[in-house]
Amino acid sequence: MATSRLLRTSAAVLAATALLISGCSSGSSSPGGGAAAGRTTESGAQRPAGDATLAPLPSSTPGNLRPYYDQKLSWHPCGTSGFECATMKAPLDYAKPDAGNDLKLAVARKKATGPGSRIGSLMVNPGGPGGSAIDYLQQYAPQPAAVRARYDMVAMDPRGVARSAPVECLTNQQMDRFTQTDQTPDSPAETTTLAHAYRAFAKSCASRSGKLLPHVSTIEAARDMDVLRAVLGDAKLTYVGASYGTFLGATYAGLYPSRVGRMVLDGAMNPALDSRTTNLDQTAGFNTAFTAFAADCIKHKDCPLGTKSTADAEQQMSALFKKLDAHPAATGQARKLTESLATTGVIAAMYDQRAWPVLREYLAQAEAGDGRGLLTLSDSYYERDPNGTYSNQMYANPAVNCLDLASAFRNPDQVRAALPSFRKASPVFGESFAWAALNCAYWPVKPTGTAHRIEAKGAAPILVVGTTRDPATPYAWAKALAGQLSSATLLTYEGDGHTAYGRGSDCIDTAINTYLLDGTVPPKGKRCK
Repeated sequence: MATSRLLRTSAAVLAATALLISGCSSGSSSPGGGAAAGRTTESGAQRPAGDATLAPLPSSTPGNLRPYYDQKLSWHPCGTSGFECATMKAPLDYAKPDAGNDLKLAVARKKATGPGSRIGSLMVNPGGPGGSAIDYLQQYAPQPAAVRARYDMVAMDPRGVARSAPVECLTNQQMDRFTQTDQTPDSPAETTTLAHAYRAFAKSCASRSGKLLPHVSTIEAARDMDVLRAVLGDAKLTYVGASYGTFLGATYAGLYPSRVGRMVLDGAMNPALDSRTTNLDQTAGFNTAFTAFAADCIKHKDCPLGTKSTADAEQQMSALFKKLDAHPAATGQARKLTESLATTGVIAAMYDQRAWPVLREYLAQAEAGDGRGLLTLSDSYYERDPNGTYSNQMYANPAVNCLDLASAFRNPDQVRAALPSFRKASPVFGESFAWAALNCAYWPVKPTGTAHRIEAKGAAPILVVGTTRDPATPYAWAKALAGQLSSATLLTYEGDGHTAYGRGSDCIDTAINTYLLDGTVPPKGKRCK
């Protein structure tokens, strides 16, 4: 049970990746740019092309958006003691706010507890895209106490996510079959089956959520955040975003630089990368994490991947995947542990080094023909509960990703051509990640975004945090984002796992808490271990 909660927090709530055959885009939680630079597109924002920079929106609020900015929220007790919830209205289409097609977005808060004077609201987002910010808030709000004392802790499930007009796609039974589809096709027939699975997934999303799909971009979600900021009565936005939440926060800063307060972007993404580069970088990131796991594993006599070298462990891991591809392991239920589910389970454990001892145990079980442990890890990643019900994260994730950025590949032939580079990036995971990057090729809505820089000139100081061996958001991305944002300071955590804040480093936590409480950024080049 404890492991399931740990991996749900690490890999489902904080995940930036869209793994494997999950209907996501292998981590291409990429920019909400769009057509030609300077053109105002349907969302009402100026979206750049190529290496252009995201342009800010006008500082004044358009008259037809005033009803949204002036609305009053009706708060009521909800969930855990001390929390309040409300519903905020936002236009489905910011270019046509008078059309009467409003979205109802779920908001939650926990008021500042004191001691000390209240600073304002602190909005949080855990990433995904598709992670529930409200669920995250209810886990995050109890700590750190010093920050909770001075801020109203606030979360809004982004449009298309969880409680906020959720994107709907497959049935639970269909999702079970989808997650078991072979993600490393070895024949033309298996390739056809994989492509068909992606098409069927996309078709189901169009059938059940067609009206919503064109309007779940990161830019639109950032605009919703500005409405909430105003409704809460804050002149500036104070924000902590993790993983994809860093891209959401950076997009807000690019659109509204003068409204940025204190902003922490932890596990940062690089909006200037196209989808293929993003996927390839992330493949290498998970390889780095696996190498770190393997180096730790071989120190233990019970390491199921041997005790010789990380290279040997890598080979044995690949061999286990091939074994499961040919003969899925029993799990004590109708579902067997296929190669695809096993790969998802192993990758889920890469998010947090505290899961490594459990992963060693579950790998040993799988070697012996018992797939229950790895299936548990896989289910935690997919947010599948014991009753077989899936959350909406794996539907919201591709809906955002495939709208924000064009697919890394247009067809299976392009994937095959790219396989050598992905295998080089990760001999263990490369093929899975390459084929996962094909899913947006079949998406029913054309992408509105392109890769672009975000500079946010004129914004208050922003704190970007990067972890040196972060699997999902490689450290190079944090350096790149800090280099783009005109007012950013980079804080480095030398360690393993996805994101750094609240994960046990007093050095990191003290630096971020100090910044949130008094606005003082860490010294340039500060590194924590």
